[in-house]
Amino acid sequence: MADDGRRRNVSMDFSVSIPSAAAASMLVDKENTSDDRISIIIPHSRSPSSKILPLGFQRNEAPSDHSPARPVSAKRVALALTKKVAAELLGTFLLVFTVLSALITNEAHGGALGVLGVAVAGGTAVVVVVSSIFHVSGGHVNPAVSVAMAVFGHLPPAHLALYAAAQLLGSVAASFVAKALYAGPANLLGPTVATVPSVGASQAFWVEFITTFVVLFVVTALATDPKAVKEMVAVGAGAAVMMSALISGESTGASMNPARTLGTAIATGTYTKIWVYMVAPPLGAIAGCGAYHALK
Repeated sequence: MADDGRRRNVSMDFSVSIPSAAAASMLVDKENTSDDRISIIIPHSRSPSSKILPLGFQRNEAPSDHSPARPVSAKRVALALTKKVAAELLGTFLLVFTVLSALITNEAHGGALGVLGVAVAGGTAVVVVVSSIFHVSGGHVNPAVSVAMAVFGHLPPAHLALYAAAQLLGSVAASFVAKALYAGPANLLGPTVATVPSVGASQAFWVEFITTFVVLFVVTALATDPKAVKEMVAVGAGAAVMMSALISGESTGASMNPARTLGTAIATGTYTKIWVYMVAPPLGAIAGCGAYHALK
């Protein structure tokens, strides 16, 4: 689940590295550009030839010496964002459907999975989903994660609404698919899959806040710190979710995800104390992300 802004995306990088010995010979050339964009001629430190980089060129897709520099087009930017949003929708669908299936199966078979089994299913789903789409969208699959990433500069604010909408749509779709697929135990669907706290609203709020704090502290450490091992993001996130689910499964349903709660609420018509799940996870996510940034 993690840092969308640090990967190859729509951002422009206007920085150029100029060797100190050749800094005085930097020239601005406008005659060689057909679109009137200013180009910077930078003497190469190992060769007498010069590199010409038009301003506005995306450096993380720099061309080879045999291909001309191309500016990033609006079409390419839109396509990249569409892929990210689609990845969040599909990832959230898979995550929520897995969790709901585990909950319904557990209830239909007299608690065969137990709290541990459901927690393992949820944690494993996070590992699988985040591993699959982390390189595409960051693998948030949770509006609380996206909010925290946007607050601390790891997700462009303009992308936040699209991410959250995709995550909610994925959760709603997963909830209705589960409702149709498990039509047999339909009488169990509402109380089984909806995140209704078995404790008071105040206690439920702090349980959701703390568990989401833990998850985002781990995710921020692994996904945004250059010193971290990025390959461990999915495993760390899944382990944190599983641990938090073991802690809060019996008291709040271990949501930690506003989209997961709202999607099943819409499918089942169960909105009991739903404000807890809309407020506590985003605040806990911001606090967890901020806590790690404060420690760096």
